[in-house]
Amino acid sequence: MQQLEQDLKTALQTAARAVFGVEIPIASLTLQPTRKEFAGSFTLVTFPLTKALGQGPEPIGRALGEWLQANEPRVSGFNVVKGFLNLEIADAEWLQLFAQLQAQPAGAPVPTGGPQRVVVEYSSPNTNKPLHLGHLRNNFLGYSVAEILKATGATVTKANLVNDRGIHICKSMIAYQRFGQGETPASAGLKGDHLAGKYYVLFEKHYREEIRQLEAEGVTNEVAKKQAPLMAEAQQMLQAWEAGDAEVMALWHQMNGWVYEGFTETYETIGVDFDKFYYESGTYLLGKERVEEGLQKGVFFTKENGSVWVDLQAEGLDEKLLLRADGTSVYITQDLGTAELKYQDFGYDSSIYVIADEQNYHMQVLQATLGKLGKPYAAAIHHLSYGMVDLPSGKMKSREGTVVDADELVRDVVAAAKAATLEKGKTEGLSDAELEELYHLLGLGALKYYLLKVDPKKRMLFNPEESVSLEGHTGPFIQYSYARIAAIRRKAAELGIAETADFAALGALAPTERELVQELARYPAVVADAARTLSPAVVAQYAYDLAKAYNRFYAEVSIFQEPDALKRSLRVALSARVGAQIKVALGLLGIQVPERM
Repeated sequence: MQQLEQDLKTALQTAARAVFGVEIPIASLTLQPTRKEFAGSFTLVTFPLTKALGQGPEPIGRALGEWLQANEPRVSGFNVVKGFLNLEIADAEWLQLFAQLQAQPAGAPVPTGGPQRVVVEYSSPNTNKPLHLGHLRNNFLGYSVAEILKATGATVTKANLVNDRGIHICKSMIAYQRFGQGETPASAGLKGDHLAGKYYVLFEKHYREEIRQLEAEGVTNEVAKKQAPLMAEAQQMLQAWEAGDAEVMALWHQMNGWVYEGFTETYETIGVDFDKFYYESGTYLLGKERVEEGLQKGVFFTKENGSVWVDLQAEGLDEKLLLRADGTSVYITQDLGTAELKYQDFGYDSSIYVIADEQNYHMQVLQATLGKLGKPYAAAIHHLSYGMVDLPSGKMKSREGTVVDADELVRDVVAAAKAATLEKGKTEGLSDAELEELYHLLGLGALKYYLLKVDPKKRMLFNPEESVSLEGHTGPFIQYSYARIAAIRRKAAELGIAETADFAALGALAPTERELVQELARYPAVVADAARTLSPAVVAQYAYDLAKAYNRFYAEVSIFQEPDALKRSLRVALSARVGAQIKVALGLLGIQVPERM
């Protein structure tokens, strides 16, 4: 496809030279897909050429089109609409392009010249609460970006930094000590991550009560937040944890163990995985070493209370705390350690952090701080900043328990997929086990596609009803299209219709056949664009466009009733290739496809 576009631009350059006697730089010739309402495959915008060629956009279009039709075999016709020259490509060219596509696998690597050793860090859960809707967008984005970069031939490591220590973890532990009475996941009938989350919410509830009581005694809100007994206990527990207190460590290991079991179950359910796990508890000490290194180099400084800071005002930022006065670390302390560990492990030339845009400033500070330390990997850090997910009722708040739980949401979308599938009445021939697998596959397809079809940078509103719709611009619509093609391929095999042949002898193609070849040929450019922008939304839109194009083809031409054997074979071959390409594209989004529905 790229070669065809390049050849057309060269031909247009030759046409301008022949007709107008002017040399037009190829860079100034912009081709784009022709809009569906006009005849043609490629459109040249002629407005930018008016100054150089000394004529209006329409005369330029007609003159170039006439020359191309007369002198360029690839161009079979043209039309001009205002300042747009629409070029029709000869069917022989499309058939040759389709033959080239068939000669290579649908998921062949797409080299882009981008980074070759990449670490994608995503998920990054806290061990004081279960995963929620926001985590799902993070997990699906990270997994998909990693798969897209793999499709370019890069070596990609999927990393998960577990936030397993810190004041927020101590809050759940203190609440469990106070109110747990020995409860376990088994006795509570809860997953371990949900049990920890229960006590995090309990901490905040009783903490707010203590604040209100202190305020009633005349203490200001700011002072009350610091003096509340629960918060003081949590701070003391954090210091005890960093000192290795045996009792605190035992409780920490117990509660985190419960949480990890819960996380593992959720990850398996939603279909994401990791090559490497890092833990704050294993990186914060290395971070402290980097802080000490910065002090020795004179790029960090100590304040009167003993806390350590970095001055980033020259970088357009501010002063940033790196170590508290009591010696305990903060988030960025362990981030310094993790960045170094990842570089030691993988020698990355790109380290992508999938983190919500609320942490934009934090990530700027991390990169600038590593730059101050002179680390060679500072420039390789890239923040994939994504918009938060809001609810119709407002922002989610974990500490108040007002979140959409990931496990519950997955159950809901699977139930919705089941209801929709049963309503269609297309479940004959499938066992109960196959049906349950199908419902799960469709439900997750709906959820993943809903969260990934939106550009990562955009904040999005989660509409529960819209998210589980199985029709329209949705994952299940594309999955249904694949299942339809799978059925066609099975029938073609039964009838002995080949999926490969020499189609060069065919005459005219149907418009929808040309459109399918053009859509199929777009795949490398789509992957390159998605990798460059780190946006799975590009792939999601492509999968939808391809499925729509196929459904138009299916509605407008006959496959098995076509009397011409070679045309029948072409249509089966086109169907097979579209199915393979849909499977590959959805796979880049972490979405599986059903062979039967």
